[in-house]
Amino acid sequence: MTARERAPETTPGRNGSPRGPGTPDEHALRRRAVAALSTARERTALLTSCVDDAELTAQHSPLMSPLVWDLAHIGNQEEQWLWRAVAGREALRPEIDSLYDAFQHPRASRPSLPLLAPAEARAYAADVRGRVLDVLDGARFEGGGPLVDSAFAFGMIAQHEQQHDETMLITHQLRKGPAALSAPPPPRAAAASLTDDEVLVPGGPFTMGTSDEPWALDNERPAHTRIVPAFLIDTAPVTNGAYLAFVADGGYHDERWWRPEGWAQIRAHSVEAPLFWRREGGQWLRRRFGVTEPVPEDEPVLHVSWYEADAYARWAGRRLPTEAEWEKAARHDPATGRSRRYPWGDDDPGPVHANLGQRHLGPAPAGSYPEGASPLGVRQLIGDVWEWTASDFLPYPGFRAFPYKEYSEVFFGPEHKVLRGGSFAVDPVACRGTFRNWDLPVRRQIFAGFRTARDAEPV
Repeated sequence: MTARERAPETTPGRNGSPRGPGTPDEHALRRRAVAALSTARERTALLTSCVDDAELTAQHSPLMSPLVWDLAHIGNQEEQWLWRAVAGREALRPEIDSLYDAFQHPRASRPSLPLLAPAEARAYAADVRGRVLDVLDGARFEGGGPLVDSAFAFGMIAQHEQQHDETMLITHQLRKGPAALSAPPPPRAAAASLTDDEVLVPGGPFTMGTSDEPWALDNERPAHTRIVPAFLIDTAPVTNGAYLAFVADGGYHDERWWRPEGWAQIRAHSVEAPLFWRREGGQWLRRRFGVTEPVPEDEPVLHVSWYEADAYARWAGRRLPTEAEWEKAARHDPATGRSRRYPWGDDDPGPVHANLGQRHLGPAPAGSYPEGASPLGVRQLIGDVWEWTASDFLPYPGFRAFPYKEYSEVFFGPEHKVLRGGSFAVDPVACRGTFRNWDLPVRRQIFAGFRTARDAEPV
């Protein structure tokens, strides 16, 4: 029986005690936490059961860990935070903590570590999960401190596992050989219903970040006021077709469009198109999860670095939006002046709103998901592709690291650029209008695209 099938209010735990003490609000939090943890584990199981043990232990790219490292790391983080920190129990496998410490061991070196074998990694993660569900059965979510209040630690661990599920999906994209995963294509939506290529976002203040989203992570906090001048932003992400025009115009061979570091990067590595593209017989092809096919011109462009996105924007006479501009376009409601949780409102994402959760293994055509549009008509701000912004990853005013500095604080600075919005590979639990992702500007293996912006003409 899966954890999702358990009835947390009534089913006895391992010790025979009834599950689910507390108020109705606590019952709802418990159900939400069980569902989030179970959804993540189902995805982890799929990503690690669709290939054999040799594939699990292989390193498919020096940029990524072996899949078996991610599997045991997920269990180890869950043990450390929910079994030890929340429940106060003795460590189950303290001797493996250092093996699965991401800061101690760069990804390229992880295959040389004495990692748990696939069967042992699965058994360990399953043992931890069973114990954690018993902890969750008896947890009280108010007055127990910031880790426990609103079930924060359980939400944090569900988000952590889903983030590694996205990382493992990137590894699947990088692996060679036939496809191991499949999913139906996203629905074909009416991009023709887009009446404008760009929309005007009025200038003025808006509330950026959050102070009351229970499972928001530290870098999303606190809520604060930003004043953003009026600007125009693309109604949809930049498409493969639009990007092909940049390629055909010699964009990768014209230094005018590139930052010096980006120009040096593409020259050093002979980059002439997005990652996984190749030209054959006068046609551009791409490889996605083991399948090679013509590049579809109506999809958002994917697997481009920040430097490539920035160069395209310059070539097009535009620029990347700042992080504050992106969030205002996604959350600000001009009619009420308030910031929404999501572009469409405060309801959690559903299949009609956004392409999330690995339901589809690629982005939907640009202009899809009209029911997920912002009040100003901007589409696909959530899901499909992570969107590079112009901004460095920096703390908000009043930022406080919680529950550990290594989640966000150690990455603050000009070395990392902010991405927003999530991708098709991201689960809704790890994606909000306030959610901030970041990466090095050279990264191309991630599921990243972009949209462009420009300053509004003075009135």
